[in-house]
Amino acid sequence: MGKNKVVPLVLLSSVLLAACGTGSNSGANEGEKSAPKTEVKKDPYTMLIYAAGVSKEEFDKRFRATLEKKFPHITFNYQTSGTGNNITDLVTRGEIPDIIRTDIPTLRSGYLDLNLGVDLTPYVTKYKYDLNRFNPVFINEIKDYTRDGKLYGLPVPPFFPNVLYYNKDLFDKFGVPYPKDGMTWDEVYELSKKMTRMDGGKQIRGFSANLTGMLRDNPFSQAILDSEKDGLTDTDKWSKVFSNLKRFYEVTGNEYPKTAADDMNMFGKGEAALSANLHSVYLVIPPEINWDIVSLPTMEGAPKRVSQRGPAYWALTETGKHKDEAFEVVMQMLTDEVQMEDSKQGIPTTLNNKDIQNALGTGHSLYKTKNMKAVSFYPPTDPTPKRKPGLVDVPLSSQQSAVSAAFLDYVSGKADLNTSLRQLDEKLKGLVEAEKSKK
Repeated sequence: MGKNKVVPLVLLSSVLLAACGTGSNSGANEGEKSAPKTEVKKDPYTMLIYAAGVSKEEFDKRFRATLEKKFPHITFNYQTSGTGNNITDLVTRGEIPDIIRTDIPTLRSGYLDLNLGVDLTPYVTKYKYDLNRFNPVFINEIKDYTRDGKLYGLPVPPFFPNVLYYNKDLFDKFGVPYPKDGMTWDEVYELSKKMTRMDGGKQIRGFSANLTGMLRDNPFSQAILDSEKDGLTDTDKWSKVFSNLKRFYEVTGNEYPKTAADDMNMFGKGEAALSANLHSVYLVIPPEINWDIVSLPTMEGAPKRVSQRGPAYWALTETGKHKDEAFEVVMQMLTDEVQMEDSKQGIPTTLNNKDIQNALGTGHSLYKTKNMKAVSFYPPTDPTPKRKPGLVDVPLSSQQSAVSAAFLDYVSGKADLNTSLRQLDEKLKGLVEAEKSKK
């Protein structure tokens, strides 16, 4: 797998002309022509850009035109992941990209451990690049990852805020008022009970969820693996997260299905009235579902922020021969103009710019009919604490599998709350030991 106004060119030109008038005080004889400005011709070359999981079609649509206009001497060779073409394959073949799209889950294994890391701080200073353009949550997340303050990338959309989807037709059919922005989990729980019912012999579930996302991107921004020691972090908060979600599946008729995938897919089948899930342009809901969204509910004791999967980051590589120009390319891909077009297509911006945030979905045939303000109803929550330097880390995918399995044991009645959390703690310690053995 969102935090600069442009001076109008006409106005700027008028000011310059007024300041450089042709009168006797201009410092030049009337009619004198200035020497023509000579453009420095740049040698052509090819720049390789790599982004795992992002299709060539998406890259071309979002970035290619602006890059080719700004840098006509550069041929942009874009590659994405696939069999035999993952980043480790490219490094092994010596085909190392100039720019790579990384993210927090793969920052170490797919970037730093491959000795590709470049601290962008000197380039930010050299080009006077304003990091305050971005939501500070996203800058802090990548700086905090290694705890050395180095900036290994700049945040590129999309990020994936959690929202609450609802089926308008089901609410209309049962005469229940729609959910609203700013609700609490307690209010949504009561609403889910009203919407859980039989309809013509068909069981309608009041609530479903992308549980992987709900657990990973939980209301407390709670890490799974403790940042200071081996094992589960803050059992008390995990108890609240588990207990909050489990009660929805204790409602008669809304029992937990066989798998997490079954649960997540209920909404798209028209069998669930509510669904807690990510807002993502990659999430396709069948057109026959008449849906809308509101902000994700908040939990007592947790901040009123939206939990989210963070963005990816454009990063340079240590072996790149054109680092300065690569940084300029990154800046171009993150301009207000590019992010405004992204936002109009439903891709949440990584910038603080309110105009860009408010434009979310306005240029998209489907999203322009939805309550897209729900996505930014609350600001993004702070990043989860990262592991202390010197402590062995565990891939996030393995941590997610462990916490999902523990919740499944709890929600299915195989283990009580304390037992499921104790077993999760033991599992995480085992995963750490397994990683140590690989060193």
